[in-house]
Amino acid sequence: MQKIYALLLSLLLLAASGTAFRTATALDRAPNVVLIHMDDMGYGDIGITGATGYTTPNFDAMARNGMFLSQYYSPQAVCTASRAGLLTGCYPNRVGFAGAIDHTAKTGINPYEETIAEILKAKGYATAAFGKWHLGYQEKFLPLQHGFDTYLGIPYSNDMWPNHPVNKNYYPPLPLIEGNRVVETNPDQSRFTTMFTERAAGFIKENRNKPFFVYLAHPMPHVPLFVSEKFKGKSAQGLYGDVIMELDWSIGRIRETLRSLNLEKNTILIVTSDNGPWLPYGNHAGSAGAFREGKGTTFEGGQRVPCLVEWPGVVPAGVVCNNLASGLDILPTVAEATGASLPVKKIDGVSLLKNWKGDFSVRPRETFLFYYRKNNLEAIRHGDWKLVFPHPGRTHEGFSPGKDGSPGPVTENYSHPGALYDLRRDPGERYNVQFDFPEVAAKLMRLADEARDDLGDDLAGNPGKNRRPIGTAAE
Repeated sequence: MQKIYALLLSLLLLAASGTAFRTATALDRAPNVVLIHMDDMGYGDIGITGATGYTTPNFDAMARNGMFLSQYYSPQAVCTASRAGLLTGCYPNRVGFAGAIDHTAKTGINPYEETIAEILKAKGYATAAFGKWHLGYQEKFLPLQHGFDTYLGIPYSNDMWPNHPVNKNYYPPLPLIEGNRVVETNPDQSRFTTMFTERAAGFIKENRNKPFFVYLAHPMPHVPLFVSEKFKGKSAQGLYGDVIMELDWSIGRIRETLRSLNLEKNTILIVTSDNGPWLPYGNHAGSAGAFREGKGTTFEGGQRVPCLVEWPGVVPAGVVCNNLASGLDILPTVAEATGASLPVKKIDGVSLLKNWKGDFSVRPRETFLFYYRKNNLEAIRHGDWKLVFPHPGRTHEGFSPGKDGSPGPVTENYSHPGALYDLRRDPGERYNVQFDFPEVAAKLMRLADEARDDLGDDLAGNPGKNRRPIGTAAE
């Protein structure tokens, strides 16, 4: 009997030590990274920033258990350019991107640019992309050629299909691509959020014993809006609210997958959006909160978007970081956190890791440049000050918005006269204080001139010295 007890005790100790070994191994290795990227979700679209008519318990739980970056900007105010900035850590115009490319484009991400996936893959990470890509649709530009082991998604925006409300039958059937191969055309978009989420969860399970990077780039809530049956009609805000509720479920599904595999303490989870809401679509668009304008503009509503970071035990719980940050900074922050090497070519992002660990006395980023159109420097922010330069641009103000999937009118060449705004007191950019603080305006102008020499500015007729070419299909 004593031998049996001794054997049982030995087995229990072995099991306990094995569990401890597995846990220690998981925690000691480089952290996993999951980056969830929404499309056209505005600053005011989640519970913690004032959304009403629906609930976002998983967004809110991330804020309680992690960090909310209140001063976070998407790299640019439009899909393709913003994604180029996020994945390369460069201002989009540095790497040749502008606007939103479609099925006619002969350009895409240059093979010489390094993405987050490439720097992590070089460190032994398993890498996957699910959802919207939008950095070129030819095979040479697709994710498998830019650091990802696995890909399932659409090559550009979900409205680039024959049923576009304005350009009817201009676009070909929307392709769903797995790897490098089209597996379906004009897929049922009500499947998208759940399908891409479940594939991401499956990839996490398959790679739980090694470090992984998942880029889950949801096509929603970009119009046209689609939602699965499980969320249809659930929101008091109509279809848009239903879509946000399903995206919130997606975050919960990923968080639960990480918890069930005991990976949450060794995973950096980042949730953000590519730009602000597409306001002309009215009840099918989101909210910029108290900020001015929306997608397609360099005012705050076009580029200040939610960003949440959760990394239990490293990122302090329930805190707000009010330091300036941008999508350009995700790559270098992830690189520092994982020990990956930065890209060989110059990038514009800075590591936010000290901020993410709770040290807000450090201000890694002091300046952010607002470029739009081909290469227009429309504004610059330094500290709490934002200098807007005279420029032609879009405005949604003064027009009735659209309804139920059809857009309302906008003015694309409104002449913005320029102004200086104190964003600490005036985040809505309503009160021009340029003549009250000429010394501040002069300082920001000097910084802008340095940017023009580096990246150029079509408004000033400066081509810039350090822009790199976009990839071309003919290469």
